[in-house]
Amino acid sequence: MSEIRARFRLDRGSFALDVDLTLPGQGVTALFGHSGSGKTTCLRAMAGLERAPGGYLAVGGEVWQDDAKGVFLPTHRRPLGYVFQEANLFAHLSVRANLAFGQKRSPGKARLDEIAGLLGIDGLLDRQPDSLSGGERQRVAIARALLTSPRLLLMDEPLAALDLKRKLEILPYLERLHDELSIPIIYVSHAPDEVARLADHLVLLHEGRMVASGPLGETLARADLPPAFADDAGVVIETVLACHEADALSRLDFAGACLRVGQRAEPLGSRLRCRVHARDVSLALEPPRASSILNSFAATVAAIAPTDTPGHVLVRLDVGPTPLLARITRRSQRELDIQPGRQVWAQVKAVALLA
Repeated sequence: MSEIRARFRLDRGSFALDVDLTLPGQGVTALFGHSGSGKTTCLRAMAGLERAPGGYLAVGGEVWQDDAKGVFLPTHRRPLGYVFQEANLFAHLSVRANLAFGQKRSPGKARLDEIAGLLGIDGLLDRQPDSLSGGERQRVAIARALLTSPRLLLMDEPLAALDLKRKLEILPYLERLHDELSIPIIYVSHAPDEVARLADHLVLLHEGRMVASGPLGETLARADLPPAFADDAGVVIETVLACHEADALSRLDFAGACLRVGQRAEPLGSRLRCRVHARDVSLALEPPRASSILNSFAATVAAIAPTDTPGHVLVRLDVGPTPLLARITRRSQRELDIQPGRQVWAQVKAVALLA
């Protein structure tokens, strides 16, 4: 499989970026971290908008920057698409003309009607940008970037300027890009739910440095991350809709156990991605009895780590081969003698379906 290799160092006095990344050449890679962690700076370096002295960038074997050999392709020569927080459309041009402007960079390679259909803007082509909603404008901006036939699509918090309603409107279209396009996407965000819903690979940045990188599920489940990441810790579980049960419930199977949720409308056999927050998992030493919590299963304690929340710890659990995280108090840890290797029962109080 082709891959993306990126090595950048930038020193700005109060802030320094120092990353060495090997990323998959397909799917969605999320650069995730708190404000000021270096996400956008890293993305701009990939685009050539920031010159990182001594840097290196290769996409699918094609070198875009190698300062050791005097190679640096300027932004306009890099076959990439860039989507900013704001749509930045030409106000005096129709949607169709805005898209045609992007298409000029690669005539004949990307079909305007196909991209417009993919993003659900085929009915907006004769409209002016000022007549569109924020979500519609952003979909037009994404389409314009795709019409350059990029080998790499960079997205810098494309939903940050939208309200919740518009975010929910555009997320399904971003999922379609993931499912139907073969080009790699680098997606910058500080919103955990966006990352959990869209990403395949996750890079965690903290104070300009990479602290973790790997497949989404494995990386989110790590207990050895900086405590700053533990406050909103949780895992993503890939499940299969196995059956419908009485009382309007559906059963979702995953490797090691199953989850029961409110009845789903998808066909049986559908793959559904779930997010379980660490704060929604409690631990017990015996199987729960007479409880309103539907989802509980045997687990083994794998690791324990501190958090930024006073008096709490993060517990990594293994439910068969599937990882789970629980955030509990230090008192509960001591009184239940929660230690690596301990057999416990995990009770999941809430499950978020990412769809």
